[in-house]
Amino acid sequence: MKLNSIEEKDINRIILNNINQCVLTECAELGDVVCVPAVSAQQKFGINYGQIANDLPDPTRVAGLLQSMNVNKVKLYDADPRVLTAFANTGVEFIIAVGNENLQTMASNPAAARQWVATHVQPYIPATRITCVTVGNEVFSSNDTVMMSSLLPAMKAVYAALGGLGLGSQVTVSSAHSVNVLATSFPPSSGAFREELAEYIQPILDFHAQTGSPFLINAYPFFAYKGSPGTVSLPYVLFEPNPGVRDPNTNLSYDNMLYAQIDAVYAAMKAMGHTDVAVRISETGWPSKGDEDETGATVQNAAAYNGNLMQRIAMGQGTPLKPNVPIDVYVFALFNEDMKPGPTSERNYGLFYPNGSPVYAINSGGSGGSGGGFGPGGSLNPYYTSMFSSSSKSLVRTTFLTERVMLLLLLQAIVILLQS
Repeated sequence: MKLNSIEEKDINRIILNNINQCVLTECAELGDVVCVPAVSAQQKFGINYGQIANDLPDPTRVAGLLQSMNVNKVKLYDADPRVLTAFANTGVEFIIAVGNENLQTMASNPAAARQWVATHVQPYIPATRITCVTVGNEVFSSNDTVMMSSLLPAMKAVYAALGGLGLGSQVTVSSAHSVNVLATSFPPSSGAFREELAEYIQPILDFHAQTGSPFLINAYPFFAYKGSPGTVSLPYVLFEPNPGVRDPNTNLSYDNMLYAQIDAVYAAMKAMGHTDVAVRISETGWPSKGDEDETGATVQNAAAYNGNLMQRIAMGQGTPLKPNVPIDVYVFALFNEDMKPGPTSERNYGLFYPNGSPVYAINSGGSGGSGGGFGPGGSLNPYYTSMFSSSSKSLVRTTFLTERVMLLLLLQAIVILLQS
């Protein structure tokens, strides 16, 4: 049936009125959302963004996800240009990495370090906030003495390259080490580096003191529990209520293993003459799944560990040795990575599946559940999980509302054109 011009105008007017009403409704709701107080900086934490997987979302989607989580610090294991570009103008701080395979070349050829910095750092600053470059990862966990000897010269070469390009005041240089560089970690006050590593670590600590960069440690209480579940207290490693342990030398009481490990590193550095270098946890986390012999690798324990840790980060808490220095932690990891080698646990440290749904809900006050980020009826709701604060939920919701308003405005313009 063909409509006459009057009927067409009447129908268009009705459609336009309906669209206008929808826009007003959405904008009113949007107005309610954006009036949420800003999130405290203390509620923010760092996360490791690994990419050893074949099914991860595009970095632009990841940028929105991390902002909704209150994450303002990200650590990469490379210098992926797609990621650094996607996070431009987000305010998120980045640690990027020089791979172990580059150390010997950079140590012997400073021009290689200059080229690396000119390619992977300089083009992205200041839009992307690159604040640190890690040179190598867990180098002292290998038996490669050439790589060990190359570490500090490579760090110095990268530092000099940054300075030569005028970036020395913005970007620090460090390297991430396994907590196994310690020969002794308990009691914390007796912390000491392995004797055979002293010749390497002493000058590295001198470098950190001279440049003001932190000493980075990858610490996983999960490994201690997995190795001795009969003697290591699960509540102690999960930040759950427990009697704690007391350091007989300092009389300081520890209610969790991670803090004891941090203070053991401080003690080990002090034994080498350094009380002027900060300790940062570059990796820590708990797997949600593991092999049969990986005791403790469960969804419940992962949710408890990460949830309780995030609560302490939000409180700005320090360790017993340094109570006024808030812990600086990068949680491992953002996503489950299906291509990582090794035991099942290695592929199940993620807070999220690659499709963006939470692996588990994180309850900031304690033991976690397995409900994930799904709302009533089983449908995925990105701000249903308790991992997100009310402000974070509002940020995600604001994004969705803004997209709907833009679509309605587009429809409104089309109808107006049809009327003309």
